[in-house]
Amino acid sequence: MNKAWRNDAVAKVTGRAKYTDDLKFVGMLHAVPVYTDRVHARILRIETGDAEKMEGVRGVLTAKDVPGSCRYGQIFRDFRMLADDKIRYHGDVIAVVVADTRAQAIAAAGKVYVLTEELPSVLDPRAAMAEDAILVHAEHGSNVVNHHKVRRGDVERGWAEADVIFEREFQTQFVEHAYLEPESALCIPRPDGVMEVFGSMQHPFSTRRFVAAMLGVPLSEVEVRSVPMGGGFGGKDDTAAIVCARAALAARITGRPVKMTYEREWSIRESYKRHPYFVKYKMGITKDGLIRAAEIHIIADAGAYCSVTPWVTWRSTVQCCGPYEVPNVHCDVFGVYTNNVFTGAMRGFGSPQMNFVVEQMVEIAAEQIGLTGVEFRRRNMVKQGSVTITGQKLDGHVVSLPEVLDAVLAKSRYEEKLRKCSFGKSEADELYGIGLAMSYRGMSLGAEGMDFNSAIINVQFDGSILLEVGVHENGQGAESAMILLLAQELGVDPQRIRYRQPSTSNIPDGGTTVASRATLMGGGAVVNAARNLKRRIGELLASHLNCPPDDIRFENEHLLAPNGRSLTFNEAVHELFLLQEYPYAFGTFKAPKVSWEEETGQGNAYFTWVYGCQCIELIVNRKTGKVKLLNAWAAHDVGRAVNPVMLLGQFYGGMAMGTGYGLFEEIRLKDGRVTNLNFNTYRIARANDMPEMTAIIVENPDPLSPSGAKGIGEPSNELMAPAIANAVYHATGQRHYRIPIRIEDRS
Repeated sequence: MNKAWRNDAVAKVTGRAKYTDDLKFVGMLHAVPVYTDRVHARILRIETGDAEKMEGVRGVLTAKDVPGSCRYGQIFRDFRMLADDKIRYHGDVIAVVVADTRAQAIAAAGKVYVLTEELPSVLDPRAAMAEDAILVHAEHGSNVVNHHKVRRGDVERGWAEADVIFEREFQTQFVEHAYLEPESALCIPRPDGVMEVFGSMQHPFSTRRFVAAMLGVPLSEVEVRSVPMGGGFGGKDDTAAIVCARAALAARITGRPVKMTYEREWSIRESYKRHPYFVKYKMGITKDGLIRAAEIHIIADAGAYCSVTPWVTWRSTVQCCGPYEVPNVHCDVFGVYTNNVFTGAMRGFGSPQMNFVVEQMVEIAAEQIGLTGVEFRRRNMVKQGSVTITGQKLDGHVVSLPEVLDAVLAKSRYEEKLRKCSFGKSEADELYGIGLAMSYRGMSLGAEGMDFNSAIINVQFDGSILLEVGVHENGQGAESAMILLLAQELGVDPQRIRYRQPSTSNIPDGGTTVASRATLMGGGAVVNAARNLKRRIGELLASHLNCPPDDIRFENEHLLAPNGRSLTFNEAVHELFLLQEYPYAFGTFKAPKVSWEEETGQGNAYFTWVYGCQCIELIVNRKTGKVKLLNAWAAHDVGRAVNPVMLLGQFYGGMAMGTGYGLFEEIRLKDGRVTNLNFNTYRIARANDMPEMTAIIVENPDPLSPSGAKGIGEPSNELMAPAIANAVYHATGQRHYRIPIRIEDRS
């Protein structure tokens, strides 16, 4: 097996890597949050006197201490970084205690007294849509955060053309990101007036905006530095930025470095989750197995604050029919405020919920007309030149859905094994099933955001290279991918390259490391920067090689001319310095233009797409209801595999997380309060829950990606739950319309 290449492996496996909570500064104070036990209540008074008298306490900060704004958010500025008028969910923070030690701060937090007027809560997003519902944000005028639509064709005509029309309802759950490292922030007020921020966050630039808003200062007065972080999965955007902002407030007021590191219970209580969905799905098909119409109604529980609910639900809208051609579509998706824990970005970003629905609907459809699920998919799936439900023609890249499907079918021997499934009719205790699911996914942010990135290459006098890229390393190996892309483009050894963890003051805002965009967008910027550097070097040294600049090749640590002349990379760098020229380059990659019409849900939603298929083989014990996973296969088109062994890790990690989503994970709430606040009661998939996994890498380099590569972080995560649901059905003969799947009928 080939070895994985990873620039930070030694530091991490030897424990030398320094995470935020490992950092210490002279005179550093500690801050902790203060919660109330309310779910929805008006704040009448916060008394801090008793806490302020506690030993070691340096301050108890509330909204009245905020010099800027304590209300902020990425879309709507509705999040209270410190609650100032009401408690809207059980995770709202009403104060921050700052003390010499963490223990002193925790002790004093219990002495903060809050007088409130309790208000009735609204906890069901369906009820929250009623006209007379209690409003979570009265100023918003409604509990509906957003409403996205798809209007394509004429669904009435589609029903008329259909031979079979059927409808089902589905429900998904709140899910915790379960990153290894809880939120942590360390802020230092520098003598030059700049607030320096270290934090476990996946979006330094967003963090800078939250901090600047709270302090009431320009962005230039906040410098956010990247440090290693222990996972994010989309969960360290808003909440992590808010923790940094509170620590910065404490540092600004005390004039000293302040660290704020969360306990796991605080993290699970306060941080946003994956959106629960309530979905009504109606489909019309012909007896020949063609989908003629789909009508979809989706309600997503946004919880108490908007966060990025409109962006998450927009993706669900775009992909509400899965990777299938449907000529007539009527889709409505609503994000809705409630007094539950708020919801936001999570790996898959609105796709896992809809894939769980759609990939069961196509199997139900196939069964109704006597086709296999595979055959039904083949008749309806998008192919080269297909038009999506939003009117986008898929012709700018290789549409590889047939390729990934065939790869999984062959490797798993799916159709042979499908004939052995129990369908609940076996007399044995163990029921056997195999199931699959497939998807397409728009790459990067698409029409929901600004999508561009940059990279800086700074070659040193000795030929070593500093690389800085506007993407953040979440722990997935993004730095290594950037180094490998640069090394390949320049024809040099990766060991020459030192990845410089970016600071928001050094490189332009490249957006967040989400939406499977790091390799695609950051890698694109690296390749373009490298090409700029090669062009510059070529123009300056062409005379040395006696050939046109464009004829110079960068290979094997050399600059090679067609005439046989050559320079080593080090010699070339030396010549540049003698010419008083910097071997330095800046490069950008801007996503090609996309389009979107909000009222009709029509447009070119993404500039490129990826395709995937996953399959699972399992056994259900009819007496215990336990599901045992046997084998799993996954095929995904990644464009181009930059770091193949690390890529396999993304496959396996995504499949494990998807298994938890389908079978185990659920944040439970009682009267708006999370009841499973640690991993002893929040069940994630364990090693012995996982099957033997086989990853199949499909490569069709993307013509719109400078590197040819696409992303894989999310696609690998979004198919396991529907594949398991289909396999469980093939084993038991029972459909499950809600996850996590519980086998309740143990007859």
